[in-house]
Amino acid sequence: MKIEHIAMFVNDLEAARDFFVDYLGGTSNDGYHNRNTSFRSYFISFGDGSRLELMNKPGVLDTGKDTERTGYSHIAFSVGSKEKVDELTERLRAAGYIVKSGPRTTGDGYYESCIAAVEGNLIEITI
Repeated sequence: MKIEHIAMFVNDLEAARDFFVDYLGGTSNDGYHNRNTSFRSYFISFGDGSRLELMNKPGVLDTGKDTERTGYSHIAFSVGSKEKVDELTERLRAAGYIVKSGPRTTGDGYYESCIAAVEGNLIEITI
């Protein structure tokens, strides 16, 4: 069994799509638009077969993104090396994204950084 895809609602669908394509190497489909409900989405595919569905629909509740809460915490992306973690973290910092932690080696041995990106949602960059 595998996770087929993860989905997240966003306010700015195109900006979210561009983030995952430009910074994390995803490939976007052409998008979907249900004209009856105004629901729109993109599927972003990654090299290992994993996919992320970005969704938008008027009226979806936009609540705070407190990191210390139950529910999904972050999406982690493996970039292959410590040097690539460092490079991508600095590229994101230079682009104005907030680096919440790292790059660092965690207590359980992961080398990672955590970025508040895509409307405050956390993206973990790891080896």
